[in-house]
Amino acid sequence: MTHQLDTAAVHAGREDLTALGLHVPSIDLSTTYPLPDLDAGGHAYEVLATGQRPEAGAASLVYQRLWNPNVDRFERGMAALEGMPEAVAFATGMAALTATLLACVSAGTPHVVAVRPLYGGSDHILATGLLGTEVSFVTADQVASAITDRTGLVILETPGNPTLDLVDIAAVVEQSGSVPVLVDNTFATPILQRPGQHGATLVMHSATKYLGGHGDQLGGVLVTDAGWAARLRQVRALTGGLLHPMAAYALHRGLQTLAVRVRAQQQNAQALAEWFLGHEGIAGVRYPGLPGQDPHGLIGRQMSGAGSILAIQVEGGYAAASTVLTALRLVVHAVSLGGVDTLAQHPASLTHRPVADSAKPGQDLLRISVGLEDLADLQADFDQALRAVRR
Repeated sequence: MTHQLDTAAVHAGREDLTALGLHVPSIDLSTTYPLPDLDAGGHAYEVLATGQRPEAGAASLVYQRLWNPNVDRFERGMAALEGMPEAVAFATGMAALTATLLACVSAGTPHVVAVRPLYGGSDHILATGLLGTEVSFVTADQVASAITDRTGLVILETPGNPTLDLVDIAAVVEQSGSVPVLVDNTFATPILQRPGQHGATLVMHSATKYLGGHGDQLGGVLVTDAGWAARLRQVRALTGGLLHPMAAYALHRGLQTLAVRVRAQQQNAQALAEWFLGHEGIAGVRYPGLPGQDPHGLIGRQMSGAGSILAIQVEGGYAAASTVLTALRLVVHAVSLGGVDTLAQHPASLTHRPVADSAKPGQDLLRISVGLEDLADLQADFDQALRAVRR
């Protein structure tokens, strides 16, 4: 049975619990599993090490690096939320991207077309060529001209990190032809955007962010078709990038409140962005929900809302931005995003420090991940921090 999005967030990956006599999933911490006989164990190992799903039977799991039931539950939950066949979870978001790039290199298609802006870590691993990839950094309208016969992947992020630029996924997919498109959906989450509906082959999340939602678990996940899932599971099995079962349990639990958290945080972000527009000391506000910041009309067509990340440009450049961060009392000066508390950071110095100067965010720009605090308290904290610049 197919459920509505909010229902899937609560129940996906838990469909078999009643038959097991459980209300919540148990946590399987086994690093290894007993084997009934050598032939069955060897066969099961072969199945898992080549990226296939385990078969039924007592010898099906073998070893946690190859498979874990809690990870499988989280993956099934994510596949349901994104409306795609399968998901493959990793220890971090960067481990997920690494597996994708290794799969492209091993297939003889090492060239990646990357639409900037991207998360700084994604940009950096592509720019270094560390994994054997070649990259062409482009704008969204240059994708078709950058593709070669060695191109194995087109990657984009929307909303973009940290400028909140929106990219038309369907338009990039059309330009990409037969080349698979990976969309980093971390900022939007499946609550606000489902890239698979617009033709994306792979949807990536840093599960550390909104999916967990409380800043206490690391994880990454790719949602895709069965063929890509098998390729990614094989890379994961061989390189050891499996998500830990405790993290999988916590991230799966986080999905149950994802919809209510994302929508409440979005409401706060919209109000805060509008408040910043009229504040002295602010040179600019970047938020897709503001007038003129969705030029292609993607909200309502591709996204159901603008999300809860915004960026402000502080008058006075780097020095003023640094003063604001130091003066904050309630809002936490820290990297990461998507948790229940509000975080602010300076991307050019931190998450986007390794990015080429030509693509680096401005020194006056602060990225804000809006949480669930009372709006008046957030406004008061930013107000006193901005007044500190004038002092």
